[in-house]
Amino acid sequence: MSEYQEHNVKKLRRTEKGRIVAGVCSGIGQYVGIDANMIRIALAIATLFGGLGVGVYAIGWLLMPDEHSDTSIVQDLISKQQNRSTPTDWSGEHKPQP
Repeated sequence: MSEYQEHNVKKLRRTEKGRIVAGVCSGIGQYVGIDANMIRIALAIATLFGGLGVGVYAIGWLLMPDEHSDTSIVQDLISKQQNRSTPTDWSGEHKPQP
């Protein structure tokens, strides 16, 4: 793969442009190439018929990284938890677990 192709890979991100709550619908719309309002309408209908839309939106919020970040909220929480569980000595060096 050439260097040009590597930089033009589409990435699913929460966007700031067109954001109403967290940017999930605008990010999906930009990724898929459709208007974000169509996704909002689909989620609203899914919410009215069983509440699935709220769950889908929440999962998107947790798993989709912001456009200015490389990691999602869940990835950030997992890495913080892993850093906290690794013992360190006073020098700040990580020690392997026995």
